[in-house]
Amino acid sequence: MIKVKLLPRGKKHQITYRIVISEDRSKFDGKFIDDLGFYTPQTKTLSIDKEKLADWQKKGAQLTTGVDKLLNPDKYPKKIKVVKEEKVKKEEIKTEEVKVETTETKEEPVEETKPEEPKTE
Repeated sequence: MIKVKLLPRGKKHQITYRIVISEDRSKFDGKFIDDLGFYTPQTKTLSIDKEKLADWQKKGAQLTTGVDKLLNPDKYPKKIKVVKEEKVKKEEIKTEEVKVETTETKEEPVEETKPEEPKTE
């Protein structure tokens, strides 16, 4: 099966991707059949030859999820980070403990009494 894939190029933190046509089971950075364009994540630049892409899709090439997310971003909604309930509960408990401690220190001062001296006869 033929697929439209992202082929990584460049350094670790300066990576760019070539959008290529290659065999489904080939290595992710291996041989490819045709080059359609490129994508640069740092600048969000996407350049693709849509005529070639349409031609390859007519021949039966399928998009991988990575390429599909680039071409159809509305199809994939952004994930919302969910804060774990346990962490929120622990933070609430800690704030309640702090509040309790501050109220205890505001008590009225207790009068000091001197201990009675033992009587000697």
